[in-house]
Amino acid sequence: MVVYASWFPLTGWRWPATGALLGLLRLPWPRWHDTFDVVANLVGYAPLGALLAFALARAGGAARAWWRAVLAASALSYLLEVGQGLLPQRVPSLLDWLLNSAGAMGGATLGVWIARGGSWDWLQRTGEHWFVQHSRTGLALLFLWPLGLLFPTPVALGLGHVWEPMGDAVHRAAARLAGAAPWLQWLDTGPVHAARLSPPAELLAVALGLLGPCLLTYSMAHQGVRRVWLALGATALAFGVTTLSTALNFGPQHALAWCTSTSLAGLALGCLLALFAFGGGRRMAAGLGLMVITAGLAMVAQAPADPYYAQSLHDWEQGRFIRFHGLAQWIGWSWPYLAMLWLLRQIAGRD
Repeated sequence: MVVYASWFPLTGWRWPATGALLGLLRLPWPRWHDTFDVVANLVGYAPLGALLAFALARAGGAARAWWRAVLAASALSYLLEVGQGLLPQRVPSLLDWLLNSAGAMGGATLGVWIARGGSWDWLQRTGEHWFVQHSRTGLALLFLWPLGLLFPTPVALGLGHVWEPMGDAVHRAAARLAGAAPWLQWLDTGPVHAARLSPPAELLAVALGLLGPCLLTYSMAHQGVRRVWLALGATALAFGVTTLSTALNFGPQHALAWCTSTSLAGLALGCLLALFAFGGGRRMAAGLGLMVITAGLAMVAQAPADPYYAQSLHDWEQGRFIRFHGLAQWIGWSWPYLAMLWLLRQIAGRD
């Protein structure tokens, strides 16, 4: 994730002129910077430093684990900054490297503290109390879900909107082939969408967008009242992350612009359906989740791109979110399909 965010969009690689290679190794001090870049570079490497230090500390030697983690993260940051000099849309920076290294130091300190303080053992016991064994992949999907929601979606909680970009990619590829006119004509004759989804359709799409992750959670959570708390937590998380995404796109003053009566009703309906389904078995939850996510994808595929959605995409692609554009985009596109594969595995497994 760090490499992808540092080198996105990964196109336009250029080899430096003769004699300029050594110049790439000397990172320049930036001419300008803003608060967003400072915070992003400082925070971005903290998880990496924490994970490296935690893994090394559990193997033995907290002090050795700390400096090894910091050295590894700092070396990676330096190599990525040097690599940015080969990309036309990225600019290497000495300040970025220093901030990345400082973030790794803070994260490594936290990782060593967790490894030595027994917090990880407590976290493992808590996880075993809430979830069944062999659920790490599913839990990773749940952690990725809010990251996918940060990328602009055509409808609230509507992940998996990949068909239109795929159609454009196929169209561009077919345009380069001789005799591809019939295929291009077939690609251009798709269903004509209305200006936006009807209110009932939008309400259903939002409800399915929340119900799917809730059922995914049920497929690996122990039965009981704890599932109610998981459903309520997922609803609160969906509301908070969607509000954050709107604030990032249109400014804090418009953070609640997505809270239309239809969207809020869909969120409430999804939460209510999740609460009704909390008593079912894990395999039944997996089967229902597979159907719900599939239906949600069908609803999202019918959602047109309105001007606000297009403006959001432009801000992410051209503005300060360039570091996170590709990563959040791919998570938002692929999350429903990865979740479906996980649910199929749960259905095929044994209780």
